[in-house]
Amino acid sequence: MDDIDSAIVRELQRDARQTNRELARMLGIAPSTCLERVRALRARGVITGYRATVDLRALNRPVQALLHIRIRPLNRELIERFKAFLVSLPEVLNIYVVAGGDDFLAHVAVPDVDRLHGLLMDEIFKRREVVDCRSSVIYQHVANDIIGPLPAKGA
Repeated sequence: MDDIDSAIVRELQRDARQTNRELARMLGIAPSTCLERVRALRARGVITGYRATVDLRALNRPVQALLHIRIRPLNRELIERFKAFLVSLPEVLNIYVVAGGDDFLAHVAVPDVDRLHGLLMDEIFKRREVVDCRSSVIYQHVANDIIGPLPAKGA
């Protein structure tokens, strides 16, 4: 990725709804060049999609938590099945399969602490493969909305 590609990615992360013409003008390149580059970035898999950011409070999900989950026995089939189970839960926002003391981190958002407790008791702990689950309530969530490339090692 060169500087122009990086600028395109940065600007689209800032506002993906801007027109190609606006993006080109902001970057000081021709609209045809801009469109070609955006298409190439999509084709290379650098740009994987566009989405709307939503306010979880407006969706009656003001309480967020991280669930630290351990399962046993650890094998690929069980990991895939448990991952599919987590994806099916409407409370789950993100799932991370991790190394270390935990096997999964699940980011959830619910209306209140009672719903979080119900999720743990009625869904997570009912699974035979779950040997441990801890929850950490999130007081504040800040995301880095604009992600750029890092320099290569030694550069």
